[in-house]
Amino acid sequence: MDLTDEVSDKRAELEGCRPGHDSRDVALGDLAVALHNRFKAEGKVDDVDEAITLHRAALELRPSGHPEQSSSLLGLARCLSSRYGNQGVVADLEEAVTLSREALALCPPDHLSHGASLNSLARNLRRRFEKYTTMHDLDEAFELHRSALELHPSGHPEWSSSLHGLAVCFLNRYNNQGVVADLKEAVTLCREELAHYPPGHPSRGVSLKTLAYGLLAKFWEQATVHDLDEAFELSRTALELHPSGHPERYLSLCGLALCFSSRYNNLGVVADLEEVITLYREALGICPPGHPDRCVSLNNLGVNLQKRFKKHSTMLDLDEAFELHRAVSELYPPGHPEQFFSLHGLGRCFSSRYDKLRAIVDLEEAITLGRAALVLRPPGHRHRSTCLYNLGFNLWTRFWRQASISGSGRAKFVRRAALVLRPINDARAAFSFHALSLHFWDKFQNQPAIADLDEAISLATYALELRLLNHGDYSASTGKLALFIRERVQWFVQGRSPNESAVLGQAVDSLCALEHYLRDRFRKQHAVADLVEAITLHKYVLQLRPAGHPSHPSNIHDLKLCLIEKFHDTAAVGDSDVAIALERKTPDLSVPGDPSYDVSKDCLATYLRIKISPQLMRASSIRSVATEYEVSQVVRHVVSEILETMPTRLLNTQTGVLCDRDAQISHFTSSQQHKQLLSSAMLYDPVERVGRIHTVVSACFRFAMFSHRWGEGEPSLRDVQGRAIYDMPPSSGVDKLQKFCLAAFKQGYQWAWSDTCCIDKDSSTELQEAIGSMFGWYRRSALTIVYLSDVPETGSFAASQWFGRGWTLQELLAPATVLFYTRNWSLYRNIESSNHKADSTILEEIAKATGIASRFLTDFTPGMDDARLRLQWASSCRTTCPEDVAYSLFGIFDVHLPVLYGESAEFALGRLLAEVISQSGDISILDWIGEVSTFHSCFPARITSYRTLPLPSVPPSDAEEQSSTTSQRPGSSTVKQKSADPSSPGCHTYEIQASGLLPLEITLPEALENVALFPGELENATSALQLVRPWHSKLLSGSAKLDVAATEELLVTLGRPFSALLLTELPHNEYRRIVSSTVIAAQPTDSASILHNGHGVATTYEYVYERSTSHIPAETRENQTPWVESFDVVGLQPSNLRAYTIEVPFDPSRTLYRPTVVD
Repeated sequence: MDLTDEVSDKRAELEGCRPGHDSRDVALGDLAVALHNRFKAEGKVDDVDEAITLHRAALELRPSGHPEQSSSLLGLARCLSSRYGNQGVVADLEEAVTLSREALALCPPDHLSHGASLNSLARNLRRRFEKYTTMHDLDEAFELHRSALELHPSGHPEWSSSLHGLAVCFLNRYNNQGVVADLKEAVTLCREELAHYPPGHPSRGVSLKTLAYGLLAKFWEQATVHDLDEAFELSRTALELHPSGHPERYLSLCGLALCFSSRYNNLGVVADLEEVITLYREALGICPPGHPDRCVSLNNLGVNLQKRFKKHSTMLDLDEAFELHRAVSELYPPGHPEQFFSLHGLGRCFSSRYDKLRAIVDLEEAITLGRAALVLRPPGHRHRSTCLYNLGFNLWTRFWRQASISGSGRAKFVRRAALVLRPINDARAAFSFHALSLHFWDKFQNQPAIADLDEAISLATYALELRLLNHGDYSASTGKLALFIRERVQWFVQGRSPNESAVLGQAVDSLCALEHYLRDRFRKQHAVADLVEAITLHKYVLQLRPAGHPSHPSNIHDLKLCLIEKFHDTAAVGDSDVAIALERKTPDLSVPGDPSYDVSKDCLATYLRIKISPQLMRASSIRSVATEYEVSQVVRHVVSEILETMPTRLLNTQTGVLCDRDAQISHFTSSQQHKQLLSSAMLYDPVERVGRIHTVVSACFRFAMFSHRWGEGEPSLRDVQGRAIYDMPPSSGVDKLQKFCLAAFKQGYQWAWSDTCCIDKDSSTELQEAIGSMFGWYRRSALTIVYLSDVPETGSFAASQWFGRGWTLQELLAPATVLFYTRNWSLYRNIESSNHKADSTILEEIAKATGIASRFLTDFTPGMDDARLRLQWASSCRTTCPEDVAYSLFGIFDVHLPVLYGESAEFALGRLLAEVISQSGDISILDWIGEVSTFHSCFPARITSYRTLPLPSVPPSDAEEQSSTTSQRPGSSTVKQKSADPSSPGCHTYEIQASGLLPLEITLPEALENVALFPGELENATSALQLVRPWHSKLLSGSAKLDVAATEELLVTLGRPFSALLLTELPHNEYRRIVSSTVIAAQPTDSASILHNGHGVATTYEYVYERSTSHIPAETRENQTPWVESFDVVGLQPSNLRAYTIEVPFDPSRTLYRPTVVD
C-alpha cells in the first residue's frame, strides 16, 4: 500500500474512534507509526512532529500498568530519535534515551518487545556517544546490542538491527580510539548484515553505506587498494538506492565523496577532486539553513575547494572556501562543541592565502586560529598531533621569513635558524618547538620583552607535550620550561606584567590539559611517575596563576586531588598534609552560598577523615569509588535531568545571548564550577554523591522567569538569535528585556526566560510543549520578576492591568518567589525583600486586588480541588487571543490538552471544563449564570459567567425552621406563570411548586414555552422540563459504610439550598439546559422529605437504604422505592456517561421536580 494511502486509512480509523472509545489508543498509535514510516521515506518534518503528538496522546491513555505502555514508549522514542537525526535538537535525544530506558524496564527478558527495547536504548545511547563522545554510553550500547543478539538468532526480525547496531559501535570505537581490531570486526559484521538483505530490501542501502565506510577506513589504515575499490562500488550502489528526496541521500552522497577524496589524496587524480566538489555541492543543497548537517556540509565543501586551490591556485576557489568556513564559524560560535572545525578550516585558508600572496597578516591570523583550535583538541585527542603539526609548520614559516629579513643580527639569527627544523613528523615538530622556544628566550635575554618570554613558555609547553616522560629529551624540556616560568613569576612579583597575555593564557591552559592527561593515564596504568609529573605541572600553573586569578581556586583544587591520589598509592603523609593546608585556604577564595565554597568545605572534611583513618581510606581508594570519567557521567546525567525540567532556551544574563540546551551545557562544562565539581565529587561519599552533585548543578542552573504585559516592539526569537540583547538598538520592547535580564543578574541569576523571545512561536509543536510546561517552569524558577509598566514608583499596584491578564493567574500562583518592579524598574514600594510573597503587607494587597486568599498565593497546588473557585479567579481575566483564556488555565488544573489556535474560545473553554469533570467528577463548575456554550449547553460560552458566587449555604437550623412552615403536599409539581408586572414589561415570572421543595420563582425575559419547547413538543409539555440538582460523589466521602454521624451530615448537606438547573428534554433521551441567565435558587422543605420523596440522587438513597437502614424509620423503609433516571447531557460520548451524567429521582407514581407548564 502507498504510504500516503496508509496514512489516510489510519486517519480515517482514528476519526472513527472518538475520545473515550476503547480503541482510541490503538488508532492513535497506528496513525503515528504510518506517519513515521512516511517521514523515514520522504523526510517530511510535519509527519514526525504529528507522530510525536499522537504517541504522546496514546501514552496518556496508557498509564502505568497498562499492558501496551511499553509499545507507546518505544514508538515515541523512535520518533524523537528520528527528529533528532533530522533537526539535531539534543532535548529530543535525551528524551528518547529516557523513554527507551522506561520501555526496557517494562519489558523483562521473556517479553515480546524485550529485544526491540534493548536495540532502541542502544541506538539512542550510540547517538549520544556520537554527540558527546562519552565512552560510558558506547560501552552500554555494546552490552545492549550483544544482549539483543543473544536473544535473537539469525532470521529473527530484530537480528539484523542488533547486528547493524553492534557494527556501528565497533566503528564508533575505532573512530574514537583508533584500534584496528575494532575496524576489522565492524567490517565482518557489516558483511554478515549485508548478506541478510537481498536486493530490494528497504534496509539494504543503509547496510551498503555502512560497509563502504568500514572498508574506506580500512584503506586509510592499510592502504589496500581493493578495499577502496569495493568501497567505491558499494557507495555507488547505495546512492542509486537513495534517489533525490530520499532521507538517506545526503549520507550516501557524503560516503561516495569520501571515496573520491581518498583516491585523490592517494593518487592525485584531478578528476576525483572535481567529483568530490560536485558531490559535496549537492549534499550542501540538501541541507538548507537550520539543517543539523549544514555545518558539516559547509566545512566539507570548503576543505575540498581549498585543496583545488592548492592544485590550481585559483583565487575564486579560495575565496569561496573562506566564505564557507566563515559561515561555519557563525554557526559554531565560541563555546560550541564543534567550534574546532570553523577555527581549523579558517586557519588553513589563511595559511593557503599566505602561501599565495605572502601577506604576513594572513600568516599571523593562521597562527592565532591554530592556537585557538589546539585548545579544543586537548592532550590525548587523536587529532591533537595534527593540530600541533599545523601550528608548528606555520611558526616555522614565520621564523624563516624573519630570518630572511633580519638586519644587524642576521648572522646569529641564521645560526639559530639552522637548528630549527621544518616539522615533518612529531619528533621533528618537538625539536622545532624546543629550538623556537630557545630563540625567543635569547631574544628576551638580549632585549626583555614580555611577549617573547610568553612565547618561549608556550613553545616549550608544546615541546614538552610531544616528548612526554619516556622521551630522552624530556628532562631538558622540563628544565627549560621551569627556567622560563621562574623568570615570568619574577615579572609578576615585581609588577612589571601583572596581566596574563593571550599567548601565556593558552600555554597555561595547555599545561592544565597536559596535567589532566597525565592524571588520567595514571588512573589507567598506575604509573606514579605520571602523577608526580602532573603535580609538577600543577605547581607551574599555580606560579603563573597566583591568588587573585579566576582559575586559582580550581587549580589549587586539582593539585590537592593529585596529592591525595598520590597519598593513596605511596602513603606519604606529607602529601595529605599539603592537600589539607591548601584546602584550608580555599574557603578564603570564595564566599558562603557559592557552590565552590560548599565543595571546599566538603573536601576539607574528606581530607581530614583520610588523615584520621588512612587505613580505612586506603581500603576504598578514590579510584575504586569513582574516577573523574565516572563522575563526569553522573554530572552529565544530572545536568540532562535538570535541563529536562527547564525551558529549552534561556537568556544568559551576563552576556545577553540566547542559549539553547547545547549552549547551556557547553557554558556549564567550560565553567570553573564544573571543573571543580568533577575533581571534588570524586571524594564524595558514594551514597551521597548523586544528591550532592544534584545540589551543586541545580545551583548553577537557577533561572528567573519574566511576567509582564506585552507592549510595542517586543523582540522575537528571530530578533535575538545570534545577538547579544545588550548590543541591540534601543526600542521599548528591547529596553524592557534588557532591564529584566539586568535585574535577574543583579539578583544573582545567570539564566532568565521571557515569553517574548524564548519560544519559537512559528513552531506549533514547540508552542504546544511550552504552554503545557509553562506552569512547571514558573513553579521551578528561583525567582519570577513581575514588571508593572503602569505603576509609578510611589503608586499602588491595586489597579494595575497586569492583574487582569489571563496568564497572570499561573504566573502569580506557580512561583514561590516573586519580586514586583514598577515603571522605572525600582522594587515595589522600595521594599528590599528577596521575596515579596513573604511580605505580609504586599501579600494582603495582592489578595485584595485578585480576590485570592493568601493561603493560595503562598501555597498553591495545581489540580482539580476547588475547581469552581479557580474558575471564579479567572473570570475577570482577559487575553489577546480568546482561546488563551482556557489555555492559560491548563497548568492551574494540571491538565494536558492539545493547544488548537484557531478554535473558538467557547470550544477551548468547553474542552477544559469537560476534562475537569472527566477527571474529578466535580460538577460544581456547572454552577454558573450566563449564555450557554455552543460546545455544550451545560457549559458557559464565556468564563465571565463564573463571576457570580455560588449560592451560599443556609445554616441547617434556619433551613429546618423555614421548612416547618412551608412544607408542600407530596405529589404536587407545577410551574405557574404569574400575572405580568406593569413595571417590568417584557418579563415573565413563573412560580414553581415541586414536592419536597420550597416554592420558588424565576423571572425570564421571554415566555418559558419559547425557550423550552421544540416544534411538536407542546402536546407533551407535561414531561418536557427537568429541574435537577448537580451532584458530587465527594458527599459520600469515599466511605464503604455510612455511620450515624455521616448519615446525618449527608442529610444536612442535602437539605441546604442549591442552584438548580432547568433542562428541556430532547429526542433520544437527551437534555439541554435553558434559562441559564437566571439564578434558580431551590431548597428542600425538610430532612424527612429528602428521604421520603427521594430528593437528590437516587443512588445515594439506595446507598443509605442498603448500608444504613437501621438509621431510617421503618415506615420510610417500607414505602421507599428508589429509582434513578440517568440521562446523557447533549454532546458527550456514551463512554463518558459516568463523568457527565446528572442523576435525578424518578418514581412511576409521581414525577418529582418535573414541573408542568400551566396556563
